Amino acid sequence: MHYKKLPLALSLGLAFAAQAQTAAKPEQLDTIVVTGQRASLQSALDKQREAQGVLSVVHADGIGQLPDGNAAEALARLPGVTLERDQGEGRFVRVRGLGSDYNTISINGATVPASEAGRRAPGLDVVPAGLIRSLEVHKTLTPDMDASSLGGSVGVNTLTAFDVKGRLLSIDLGANHDANLGATKPRLGATYADRFAGGKLGVALAVSRDERRFASDNVETGGAWEDDGKLEELELRRYTILRSRTGAAMSLDWRPAPGQRLYLRGFASRFTDDEQRQALAVEFEEAQAPGELGDGTVVRSLKARKETARTASLALGGSLDIAGWQLGAEAGMGRAEERTPEGLAGAKFEADFSGLGFSDSRRPLLQGPGALRQAAAYELDEVEVEDSRARDHVRHLKLDLKRNVEVAGGDGVELKAGAKATRRHKDNQQETYKLDSDLLGEPSLADVVGGGNVSYPWGGSFGPAADAGKLRALRRGVNLAEGRDDEDSLVGDVDLKEHVDAAYAQATWERGGFQLLGGLRMERITFKARGNGLVAGDVQPVSVDTRSTHWLPALLLRQDLGGQLLLRAALTNSLVRPSFDQLSPGRVVDGDEAELGNPNLKPLRSRNLDFGVEQGLGRDGTLSAFAFTKRIRDFVFQTDLAGTPGWENFGQVNTFANGDSARLHGVELAYAQALRSLPAPFNGLIVGANASFVRSKARVGGYEDGVWKSREISLPSQSDRSFNLSLGWEGQGLSMRLALNQQSSYLLEVRDVFDAAKDLRVDGQKRLDFSMKYAVGKQLEVSFEAANLTNQAYYVYQANPAQNAQYERYGRSFKLGMKWSLN
Repeated sequence: MHYKKLPLALSLGLAFAAQAQTAAKPEQLDTIVVTGQRASLQSALDKQREAQGVLSVVHADGIGQLPDGNAAEALARLPGVTLERDQGEGRFVRVRGLGSDYNTISINGATVPASEAGRRAPGLDVVPAGLIRSLEVHKTLTPDMDASSLGGSVGVNTLTAFDVKGRLLSIDLGANHDANLGATKPRLGATYADRFAGGKLGVALAVSRDERRFASDNVETGGAWEDDGKLEELELRRYTILRSRTGAAMSLDWRPAPGQRLYLRGFASRFTDDEQRQALAVEFEEAQAPGELGDGTVVRSLKARKETARTASLALGGSLDIAGWQLGAEAGMGRAEERTPEGLAGAKFEADFSGLGFSDSRRPLLQGPGALRQAAAYELDEVEVEDSRARDHVRHLKLDLKRNVEVAGGDGVELKAGAKATRRHKDNQQETYKLDSDLLGEPSLADVVGGGNVSYPWGGSFGPAADAGKLRALRRGVNLAEGRDDEDSLVGDVDLKEHVDAAYAQATWERGGFQLLGGLRMERITFKARGNGLVAGDVQPVSVDTRSTHWLPALLLRQDLGGQLLLRAALTNSLVRPSFDQLSPGRVVDGDEAELGNPNLKPLRSRNLDFGVEQGLGRDGTLSAFAFTKRIRDFVFQTDLAGTPGWENFGQVNTFANGDSARLHGVELAYAQALRSLPAPFNGLIVGANASFVRSKARVGGYEDGVWKSREISLPSQSDRSFNLSLGWEGQGLSMRLALNQQSSYLLEVRDVFDAAKDLRVDGQKRLDFSMKYAVGKQLEVSFEAANLTNQAYYVYQANPAQNAQYERYGRSFKLGMKWSLN
């Protein structure tokens, strides 16, 4: 699908009104679009008519007006979009309650591969916000779009020279400050765009560099609670992290004449995550209730690793009008890689103590003797070293042909057809070494400490901090091969190839205020999986090939009811392959226990119905209500096959299976308005609110003593409620905004398909952010941003909200910036 230039700014209200805007005179099937500051609102309403399907947009100016450090956090402002966060930062995007691996991400039209070994979805934290021109979330798919998403298709677009008037040159300097660690790091960016050759050649370049040093504090049990409310183990953690994002985007556009266009778009980013985790873990000899004291083993450990993720994409394409036909073609590629060279996956020192206990089941506080903090008491247990590399390559080639014709009665019809071939290759290589005292000698923790004590806010310091440099020196001269872990090293090596060949045809018919789009898409999927199995210690190669064909009809309509009131409806079909972790051919069989992936899993197929109305509020606002429902066939879940044919004598066989179906339905409400009809100074107010209410159900099960048992769950990662509220004011060069994001609890993990009491859930979360900008002159702007003002904790519990699985706090963060522009 071809999208023309997007509006230049994002209004506060429309940044949060996800779905709807109004157009005065419909000319083709409209899309629901969110965009614009007050000055560009009318332009946004006009341009939305050029899109098809249900679409939400965040524009670059809007991203810059909220404390959003990356693409994922910017998308969280839209209704129906929630996040998976890592160390408090948004990373993966969920749309309409469906997990991130069920959505597809593209940059400038090229599918973004995932750097993580088992994931299908890329982490959007690798994309610095400073490189983004716009973000688009397609919640319904038309036949000319890839069908590979159940929740939504997210498009990241970088700047082109035709998005701005004249020359653009801007330099952005600033600093990031973390209140928890008290550290400050720089950020900078530069953007250039101009046109040459009489306005026919456009050149745009953008670079960005962002660093953030911060800390987080954690206490977790992993859900190790017994039925009587007693706890088996707990762990205290202190993280110190340095994250940096470096990115660049390039766009060349050649438009020699109307109907002729050639473009080249490039994007590259490098994301590093340098993390150290000091931990103190306790395993009680017998499970204990709060306040009880007993014996147990205490482990002091250090994890120190530096992950580097590189992502790049390139798209070359163009369009040409020939005798009434428009021919479009595009070739694209994307590459992602994540390396963790010789990381300390865990260096453990242990000791036995008496008088161990804890208080407070929600945020357990450790109780124990003073010797817990003495490094000399701990002896080496094991040092685990991990060297891993995951790669993902995606290539595509597509052709589109379009023609507008006029039929009897003056009705307009747009005919469109095309084909696309996509090739994806994902592989992972991993080497794991576990070094014990036989290889390293018998050092104590005191031999490898350095750098002072471990700071911890709940219960005081752990004692002296283990030093990563001294631990690495400890293993120098050791032959790592002697400690190689065959299970992790062999079973983790996989090679996966996925080929998708697609073709489509669609037609859009318009009569007056009525528009109808109908079409059909066909996708043929070929999948090849190669890996290793470890069966009773013997290595066995695993090879699986599958093929499937899918027909996906779609019907979308819009009716202009007059008075800026619009009716929209869509009946669509989509599909997505399971995650690469679920499709892994690797397997481990040891005694009467087995753990294996399932490369024979079928794709998940969804039939989707969307229906809604939107009411324009003059030039400055919108009010909308949309309902949707999805029936997902072949839903994937984790199960136990013990006792089934082929596994009769096994006690536990963990794998993945396709279920019959899952259902999801919901409502999205949105309101946004610039209140410039009010008397000054209240005419500078902009208000916005949206809410999403979603429910889902799926059935999971397994075999227990050879008998199939099942139960009903909600879909993992799906919050029943999510809200965005905002209040902004702008005028006389000053712009301020206060934004609240809230979502209810959701199911994180089904740990036992037979026992709901073992499920892990994430508690509801609420974040408050503030931003302020002031234009010193026409070219200079200063800014201040504050994120997570509520210091929101990430809390996971096991069935009962009083039973901790993980409690983590990240603190507040602040940004100061200065931007100089010439355009």
